[in-house]
Amino acid sequence: MTRVAARTGETNARGNAGSAGGGDADARDEAEAEEFRALLTPRGQRLLEEVRGVEPARELAEATRLRREHPPRLVAAALAQALLRQRAAAKFGPEAGRMYFTRDGLEQATRAPVADWRAARLAARGARRVADLGCGIGGDALALARAGLDVLAVDRSALACAVAAANAEALGLSSRVTVRRAAAQEVDPRAEGCDAAFADPARRRGAGGGRVFDPEAYSPPLSWALGLAVRVPHTVLKTAPGLPHEVIPPQAEAEWVSHRGEVKEAVLWFGPEPPDAPRRATLLPGPHEGAPGPPTLAGNPRQAPDGPPGRYLYEPDGAVIRAGLVADVAEALEGRLLDPAIAYIAADRPRPTAFATGYEITDVLPFQLKRLRALLRERGVGTLTVKKRGSAVVPEELRARMRLSGPASCTVFLTRVAGAPTMLLGHPLAEGGAEGGA
Repeated sequence: MTRVAARTGETNARGNAGSAGGGDADARDEAEAEEFRALLTPRGQRLLEEVRGVEPARELAEATRLRREHPPRLVAAALAQALLRQRAAAKFGPEAGRMYFTRDGLEQATRAPVADWRAARLAARGARRVADLGCGIGGDALALARAGLDVLAVDRSALACAVAAANAEALGLSSRVTVRRAAAQEVDPRAEGCDAAFADPARRRGAGGGRVFDPEAYSPPLSWALGLAVRVPHTVLKTAPGLPHEVIPPQAEAEWVSHRGEVKEAVLWFGPEPPDAPRRATLLPGPHEGAPGPPTLAGNPRQAPDGPPGRYLYEPDGAVIRAGLVADVAEALEGRLLDPAIAYIAADRPRPTAFATGYEITDVLPFQLKRLRALLRERGVGTLTVKKRGSAVVPEELRARMRLSGPASCTVFLTRVAGAPTMLLGHPLAEGGAEGGA
């Protein structure tokens, strides 16, 4: 069984901000943990199997039926777990059906492919035992264990610890994962025999609160997390994708990771040696066992040249943009920016690239809704994809005003060219950015 040690009266490192409010919050947390543990009993497990795959529309009817034979609280917990498992499949794949979740924990959890990539990188850097400081429901701890590391998973919440331990047990990783109830700030990874530390500070204001954008308002703050790097040989800090470049310390490598085109996180990597490149963009999914790995671009942020539109336009992946490496992609494409402040790359020839999506441009016109409507009607466009940067137009409102009809499709870019509002019409190239896929 996964080992779980307990300490109370401390501040949580990842979410569950309400738990820091004193005795009432702690009592609720303990009660919720006890209700969850009831699902791990033989009776709870049988009930979980019975409600597996229940549809949301049938939840009330199933609850009414099951309460005739089971305690109402156990029925409610089982039904909630069944619905969470269905939602979790998008992040955790088939394993979600064996795992356990809380609503907040699932929302905050890292997608499994992203966590696995991060864990593989940490293992490749030579780490052996890692402290996951603020483990939540254990998604990152599981990834670290799958990568072959021993994990000390720490969280303030009794419920989070119970769920994390159950997940390690369910996935056969309990021999590598020790779960401890404690405050992240009060755990010394080196004293615990750890040569690595991972932290994912909470970025919300209390239960149901909005997102926090100031890194010093994280819980714990960024300054605390950066202090780990002084004490621990390998320190990994997960932050929001919008992390300002000016707060990144010079001794860290900042990596932006996207999954299926959506930027998921920024990660600060600290190690015994200075980073080879201060910025990195990684695009998932992709093979990362052996070589080659996923598409990765590393370098120094710099300004790309700008110039007129060409026959082709490339839209860089969001991780490339966040990392400030658009100039590297433009150089590889022999291209230039349409506007110095906008990440659209114009090129005269198509070239394959993993770091941007390519389009062949048929029209470059000053922005004018009447002219756009006439062109789309003339060409029988019934499906319009609207992309914009540097434009205040709302894509949904634009499509409604176009009164689309016809079998053809088109992509329109609303942007600026040398500061002037412009619309560019075109269609996607084949995957990789070369011609032939229109």
